[in-house]
Amino acid sequence: MAMSTGGNGPGGNGRRGRYRAMAEINVTPLVDVMLVLLIIFMVAAPLMTVGVPIDLPKTNASALNQETEPLTISVNAEGRIFLQETEVPLEGLVPQLQAIMREQKPGEQQRRIFVRGDRGINYGRVMEVMGTVSSAGFTRVALLAEQPSGRPAAAQPVAPAQPAQQPAPARR
Repeated sequence: MAMSTGGNGPGGNGRRGRYRAMAEINVTPLVDVMLVLLIIFMVAAPLMTVGVPIDLPKTNASALNQETEPLTISVNAEGRIFLQETEVPLEGLVPQLQAIMREQKPGEQQRRIFVRGDRGINYGRVMEVMGTVSSAGFTRVALLAEQPSGRPAAAQPVAPAQPAQQPAPARR
């Protein structure tokens, strides 16, 4: 059996070998890895929001700029209240908020408090929570709603509740 080695010996044609080094980079594996990472991040991104599932109402209001991370109070469909992701009774909400605010640095602007209420919840329950928070002296309280694009937006801050004026009695 005769075999050609491609050398300069008898029967050789003067080339060192049959195959030359390829000078191109194969990007197919890189593209495959990038597509897998893209899919993973697309699936994981919606899961990085606040942990209490709430069906927010839609609004066309624009989002507010935030300097510090706000505190979030959520009222779910059953009417239970959550501070961030921890369930708290309505009576314990204000003391916990005050403890958080005491840890704030002196001279720093008061942290914003967002109230998120499920779409199907009674409006009175959300207003009860907001009234409790604002009556405790917190002035930067706002409602959250979901923008049509799917990201939450904050409504304008709500002024502290003022008692309704009684109509004047009719004179005869």
